[in-house]
Amino acid sequence: TVEFNNVHSVSEMPEEDDAKHTFHPRMFLEPQEEKRSMKALVVKRAKKTCSCTPAKVKDCVFSLLPVLQWLPKYKLKEYLLGDVMSGLIVGVLLVPQSIAYSLLAGQEPIYGLYTSFFASIIYFIFGTSRHISVGIFGVLCLMVGQVVDREVQRAGYDLEPAPLRVHAGGVADVNTTISPVNQTSHHPFCDKSCYAITVGATMTFIAGVYQVAMGFFQVGFVSVYLSDSLLSGFVTGASFTILTSQAKYLLGLDIPRSSGIGSFVTTWISIFRNIHKTNFCDLITSLLCFLVLIPTKELNEHFKSRLKAPIPVELAVIVVATLASHFGKLRENYGSSVAGHIPTGFLPPRPPDWNLIPSVALDALPIAIIGFAITVSLSEMFAKKHGYSVKANQEMYAIGFCNIIPSFFHCFTTSAALAKTLVKESTGCRTQVSGMLTALVILLVLLVIAPLFYSLQKCVLAVITIVNLRGALRKFKDLPKMWHLSKVDTVIWLVTMASSALISTEIGLLVGVCFSMLCVIFRTQRPEAPLLGWVAESETYESLSAYKNLQTKPGIVVFRFEAPLYYINKECFKSTLYKQTGVNPVWVKAAKKKAAKRMLREKEVDSGGKLTSISVELVSEPLGFHTIVIDCCAMQFLDTAGIRALKEVCKDYREIEVQVLLAQCNPSVRSSLIRGEFFKEGEDHLLFHSVHQAVDFALGAQEHNRSCASK
Repeated sequence: TVEFNNVHSVSEMPEEDDAKHTFHPRMFLEPQEEKRSMKALVVKRAKKTCSCTPAKVKDCVFSLLPVLQWLPKYKLKEYLLGDVMSGLIVGVLLVPQSIAYSLLAGQEPIYGLYTSFFASIIYFIFGTSRHISVGIFGVLCLMVGQVVDREVQRAGYDLEPAPLRVHAGGVADVNTTISPVNQTSHHPFCDKSCYAITVGATMTFIAGVYQVAMGFFQVGFVSVYLSDSLLSGFVTGASFTILTSQAKYLLGLDIPRSSGIGSFVTTWISIFRNIHKTNFCDLITSLLCFLVLIPTKELNEHFKSRLKAPIPVELAVIVVATLASHFGKLRENYGSSVAGHIPTGFLPPRPPDWNLIPSVALDALPIAIIGFAITVSLSEMFAKKHGYSVKANQEMYAIGFCNIIPSFFHCFTTSAALAKTLVKESTGCRTQVSGMLTALVILLVLLVIAPLFYSLQKCVLAVITIVNLRGALRKFKDLPKMWHLSKVDTVIWLVTMASSALISTEIGLLVGVCFSMLCVIFRTQRPEAPLLGWVAESETYESLSAYKNLQTKPGIVVFRFEAPLYYINKECFKSTLYKQTGVNPVWVKAAKKKAAKRMLREKEVDSGGKLTSISVELVSEPLGFHTIVIDCCAMQFLDTAGIRALKEVCKDYREIEVQVLLAQCNPSVRSSLIRGEFFKEGEDHLLFHSVHQAVDFALGAQEHNRSCASK
């Protein structure tokens, strides 16, 4: 008899004189004292949180502002050169990308420069990673741009491009003040560009609030549902949408931007319907830029170990293209679309539009989750590579403040970006001082150089955006290797990629998360459940289907179920056990009852002893084993349905004189079995620390029964 009150009996061997089998004495495990009640824990946490001491205030300030910890310890001679080099190089690369990605977010170029400037400064103050580059990220720009276009259209602004106006001097100009079609707009004195950045800044503010709230309530665990394969598939799918949104600039087409479900397909339909309107000046410029950018980018990657710094080809292309457009008068002569006037300096700060919050609050949620998931994963990856630690919670605060504070200064959503982070690391970055140097480069552009980009063609910016998608699109080359490593991860990647591209980015992310969860459920619904064999001269048991030369003990079946046992797979557990052992106890009991009834009928009609003896033999037909050992090492938990299934299995097998033993149960499973009253007084269900102990016990018990029977 096993008692499970204050101590847990784990294994016990019967007394016997035969020394063939190892004797395992009873072991007692005394459980720890129960944890305090929830009320006591809440009170203790509240006292700890609400207490205020000078040391605690200091720790709180240093934790919130990590720059106060590492900046005083800055090693000037050791770190400065690398930080200056990486900061200047990333700044030079970031200027053209900031201008290009502004189009993707549906904003004017100046707002992309603002965003990169403020994000670099704020992350310098709040961030804990030494290497990541925080700024504009293509996927988030796409998601922001889709919401901006929707809200601009909903507000009644004309989405068609503004007509060219010719001044008296013969110089054409673009009508940048576009009035709403209807006068019910919330901003009657705000043009389309102004309203677009208002929408983008408001959504950025809400996304930042979400991220800070996630850090405060420590719900960073949400990011664990975004697996590497899911994120990779999402980014690749979004890259197709980005490419599609930029294709019209390559051809110089004036078509409205499609948004919502199926925008990928509708955009390409619009492009092919208007293909006859292609601006050949923009098309030729795009082809020339591709011919320069792609080979140079490939050379940068191929010789990155030899080059001290990557060739700033994007900046060179922008400078040459701007000069060619200005002196060739491409806008006036050929109607090429250009960036237009980019003002210098900073606009006065303005709070988000609180009336827009209900419209964009839901859209900001996936943006917030993607932003902090990418930032935290990149931070941890580079911290592990360089041997330091980052605080995931503080990273959520940092990226949240990188969105909240800049939203008052006409900025849109930011996060860490892998491509710029790799450049930053490879050019000698040691701390976030490099981020301040990057901000200074952008500040120089904002104060002095920005107006010089007036004649820059938009098709050049589109080419820069598309060329930077190469990394995401190259993931297709990794599919065979991914398929070889994990077919499930590959399917998750394909489903997320396809849904993100063909449906929409937000729905694609949701589909990817749901599908990956379903994959986990399906894998636990029908898990592997092999029979085990003994590895000679050891105490180890392994799968008979996976390894050769394993031995089995006579009369004992060892079975392992490699998943939690819960309501979804309880029937699979029972059916697999019955199939592997070759004995379904329910059928055996039914056969015995049927044979017994037949035997009674034969006795009643007095049909002769021969038939009766056959019936008795049928009833007492041997099963081939007397014990089943269930290896529970892979069962992480049990629910009520799982406990009930174990009870039914033990009861059914006991009725046909087969005992069931459990081995290698973890504390959670043991606790569930005890709470579920699995062990009852007078029953011989025993727990064992190892399969070997359970098998020895079964052999010893069988030997003991034989010796008793012979006496």
